[in-house]
Amino acid sequence: MWGLALCGVSVAGLVGAGLVLRNRRLPRAKGILLSSLSGSALLLVAGALVALGSHPALAAEGVSAVATASTGAGLGFLAASLATGLACLGAGFAVSSVGSAALGLVGEKPEMLGSTLIYLGLAEGIAIYGVIVSLLILGKF
Repeated sequence: MWGLALCGVSVAGLVGAGLVLRNRRLPRAKGILLSSLSGSALLLVAGALVALGSHPALAAEGVSAVATASTGAGLGFLAASLATGLACLGAGFAVSSVGSAALGLVGEKPEMLGSTLIYLGLAEGIAIYGVIVSLLILGKF
């Protein structure tokens, strides 16, 4: 639980720093960015270590679900997370390239807005397919 809290604090701190420093001209912006990213990375690693280190404590308290988890279930959860994560990453790349091209086209021909939205929806559908595959994988357990 504390590991998840550390990860949440890390992400919230990084987002908060980005909101505070947005639209400001700072002389050492790269240094601030690198220090906030390194601090966030340290908090994420600490949170992951705390979360992974708490396994024996949970098993000692009598939580049998953690003790009976098999390697196959762990690999299934890893496959589900990779399916969603990689599909969303691919959808992000697709939406960025299609979106920039669509904005350029709509700037020149505003009547083409409907066609460009269809292409953006198709690019975003890649992420939905990844979520569906991960739900199918998780349905096996």
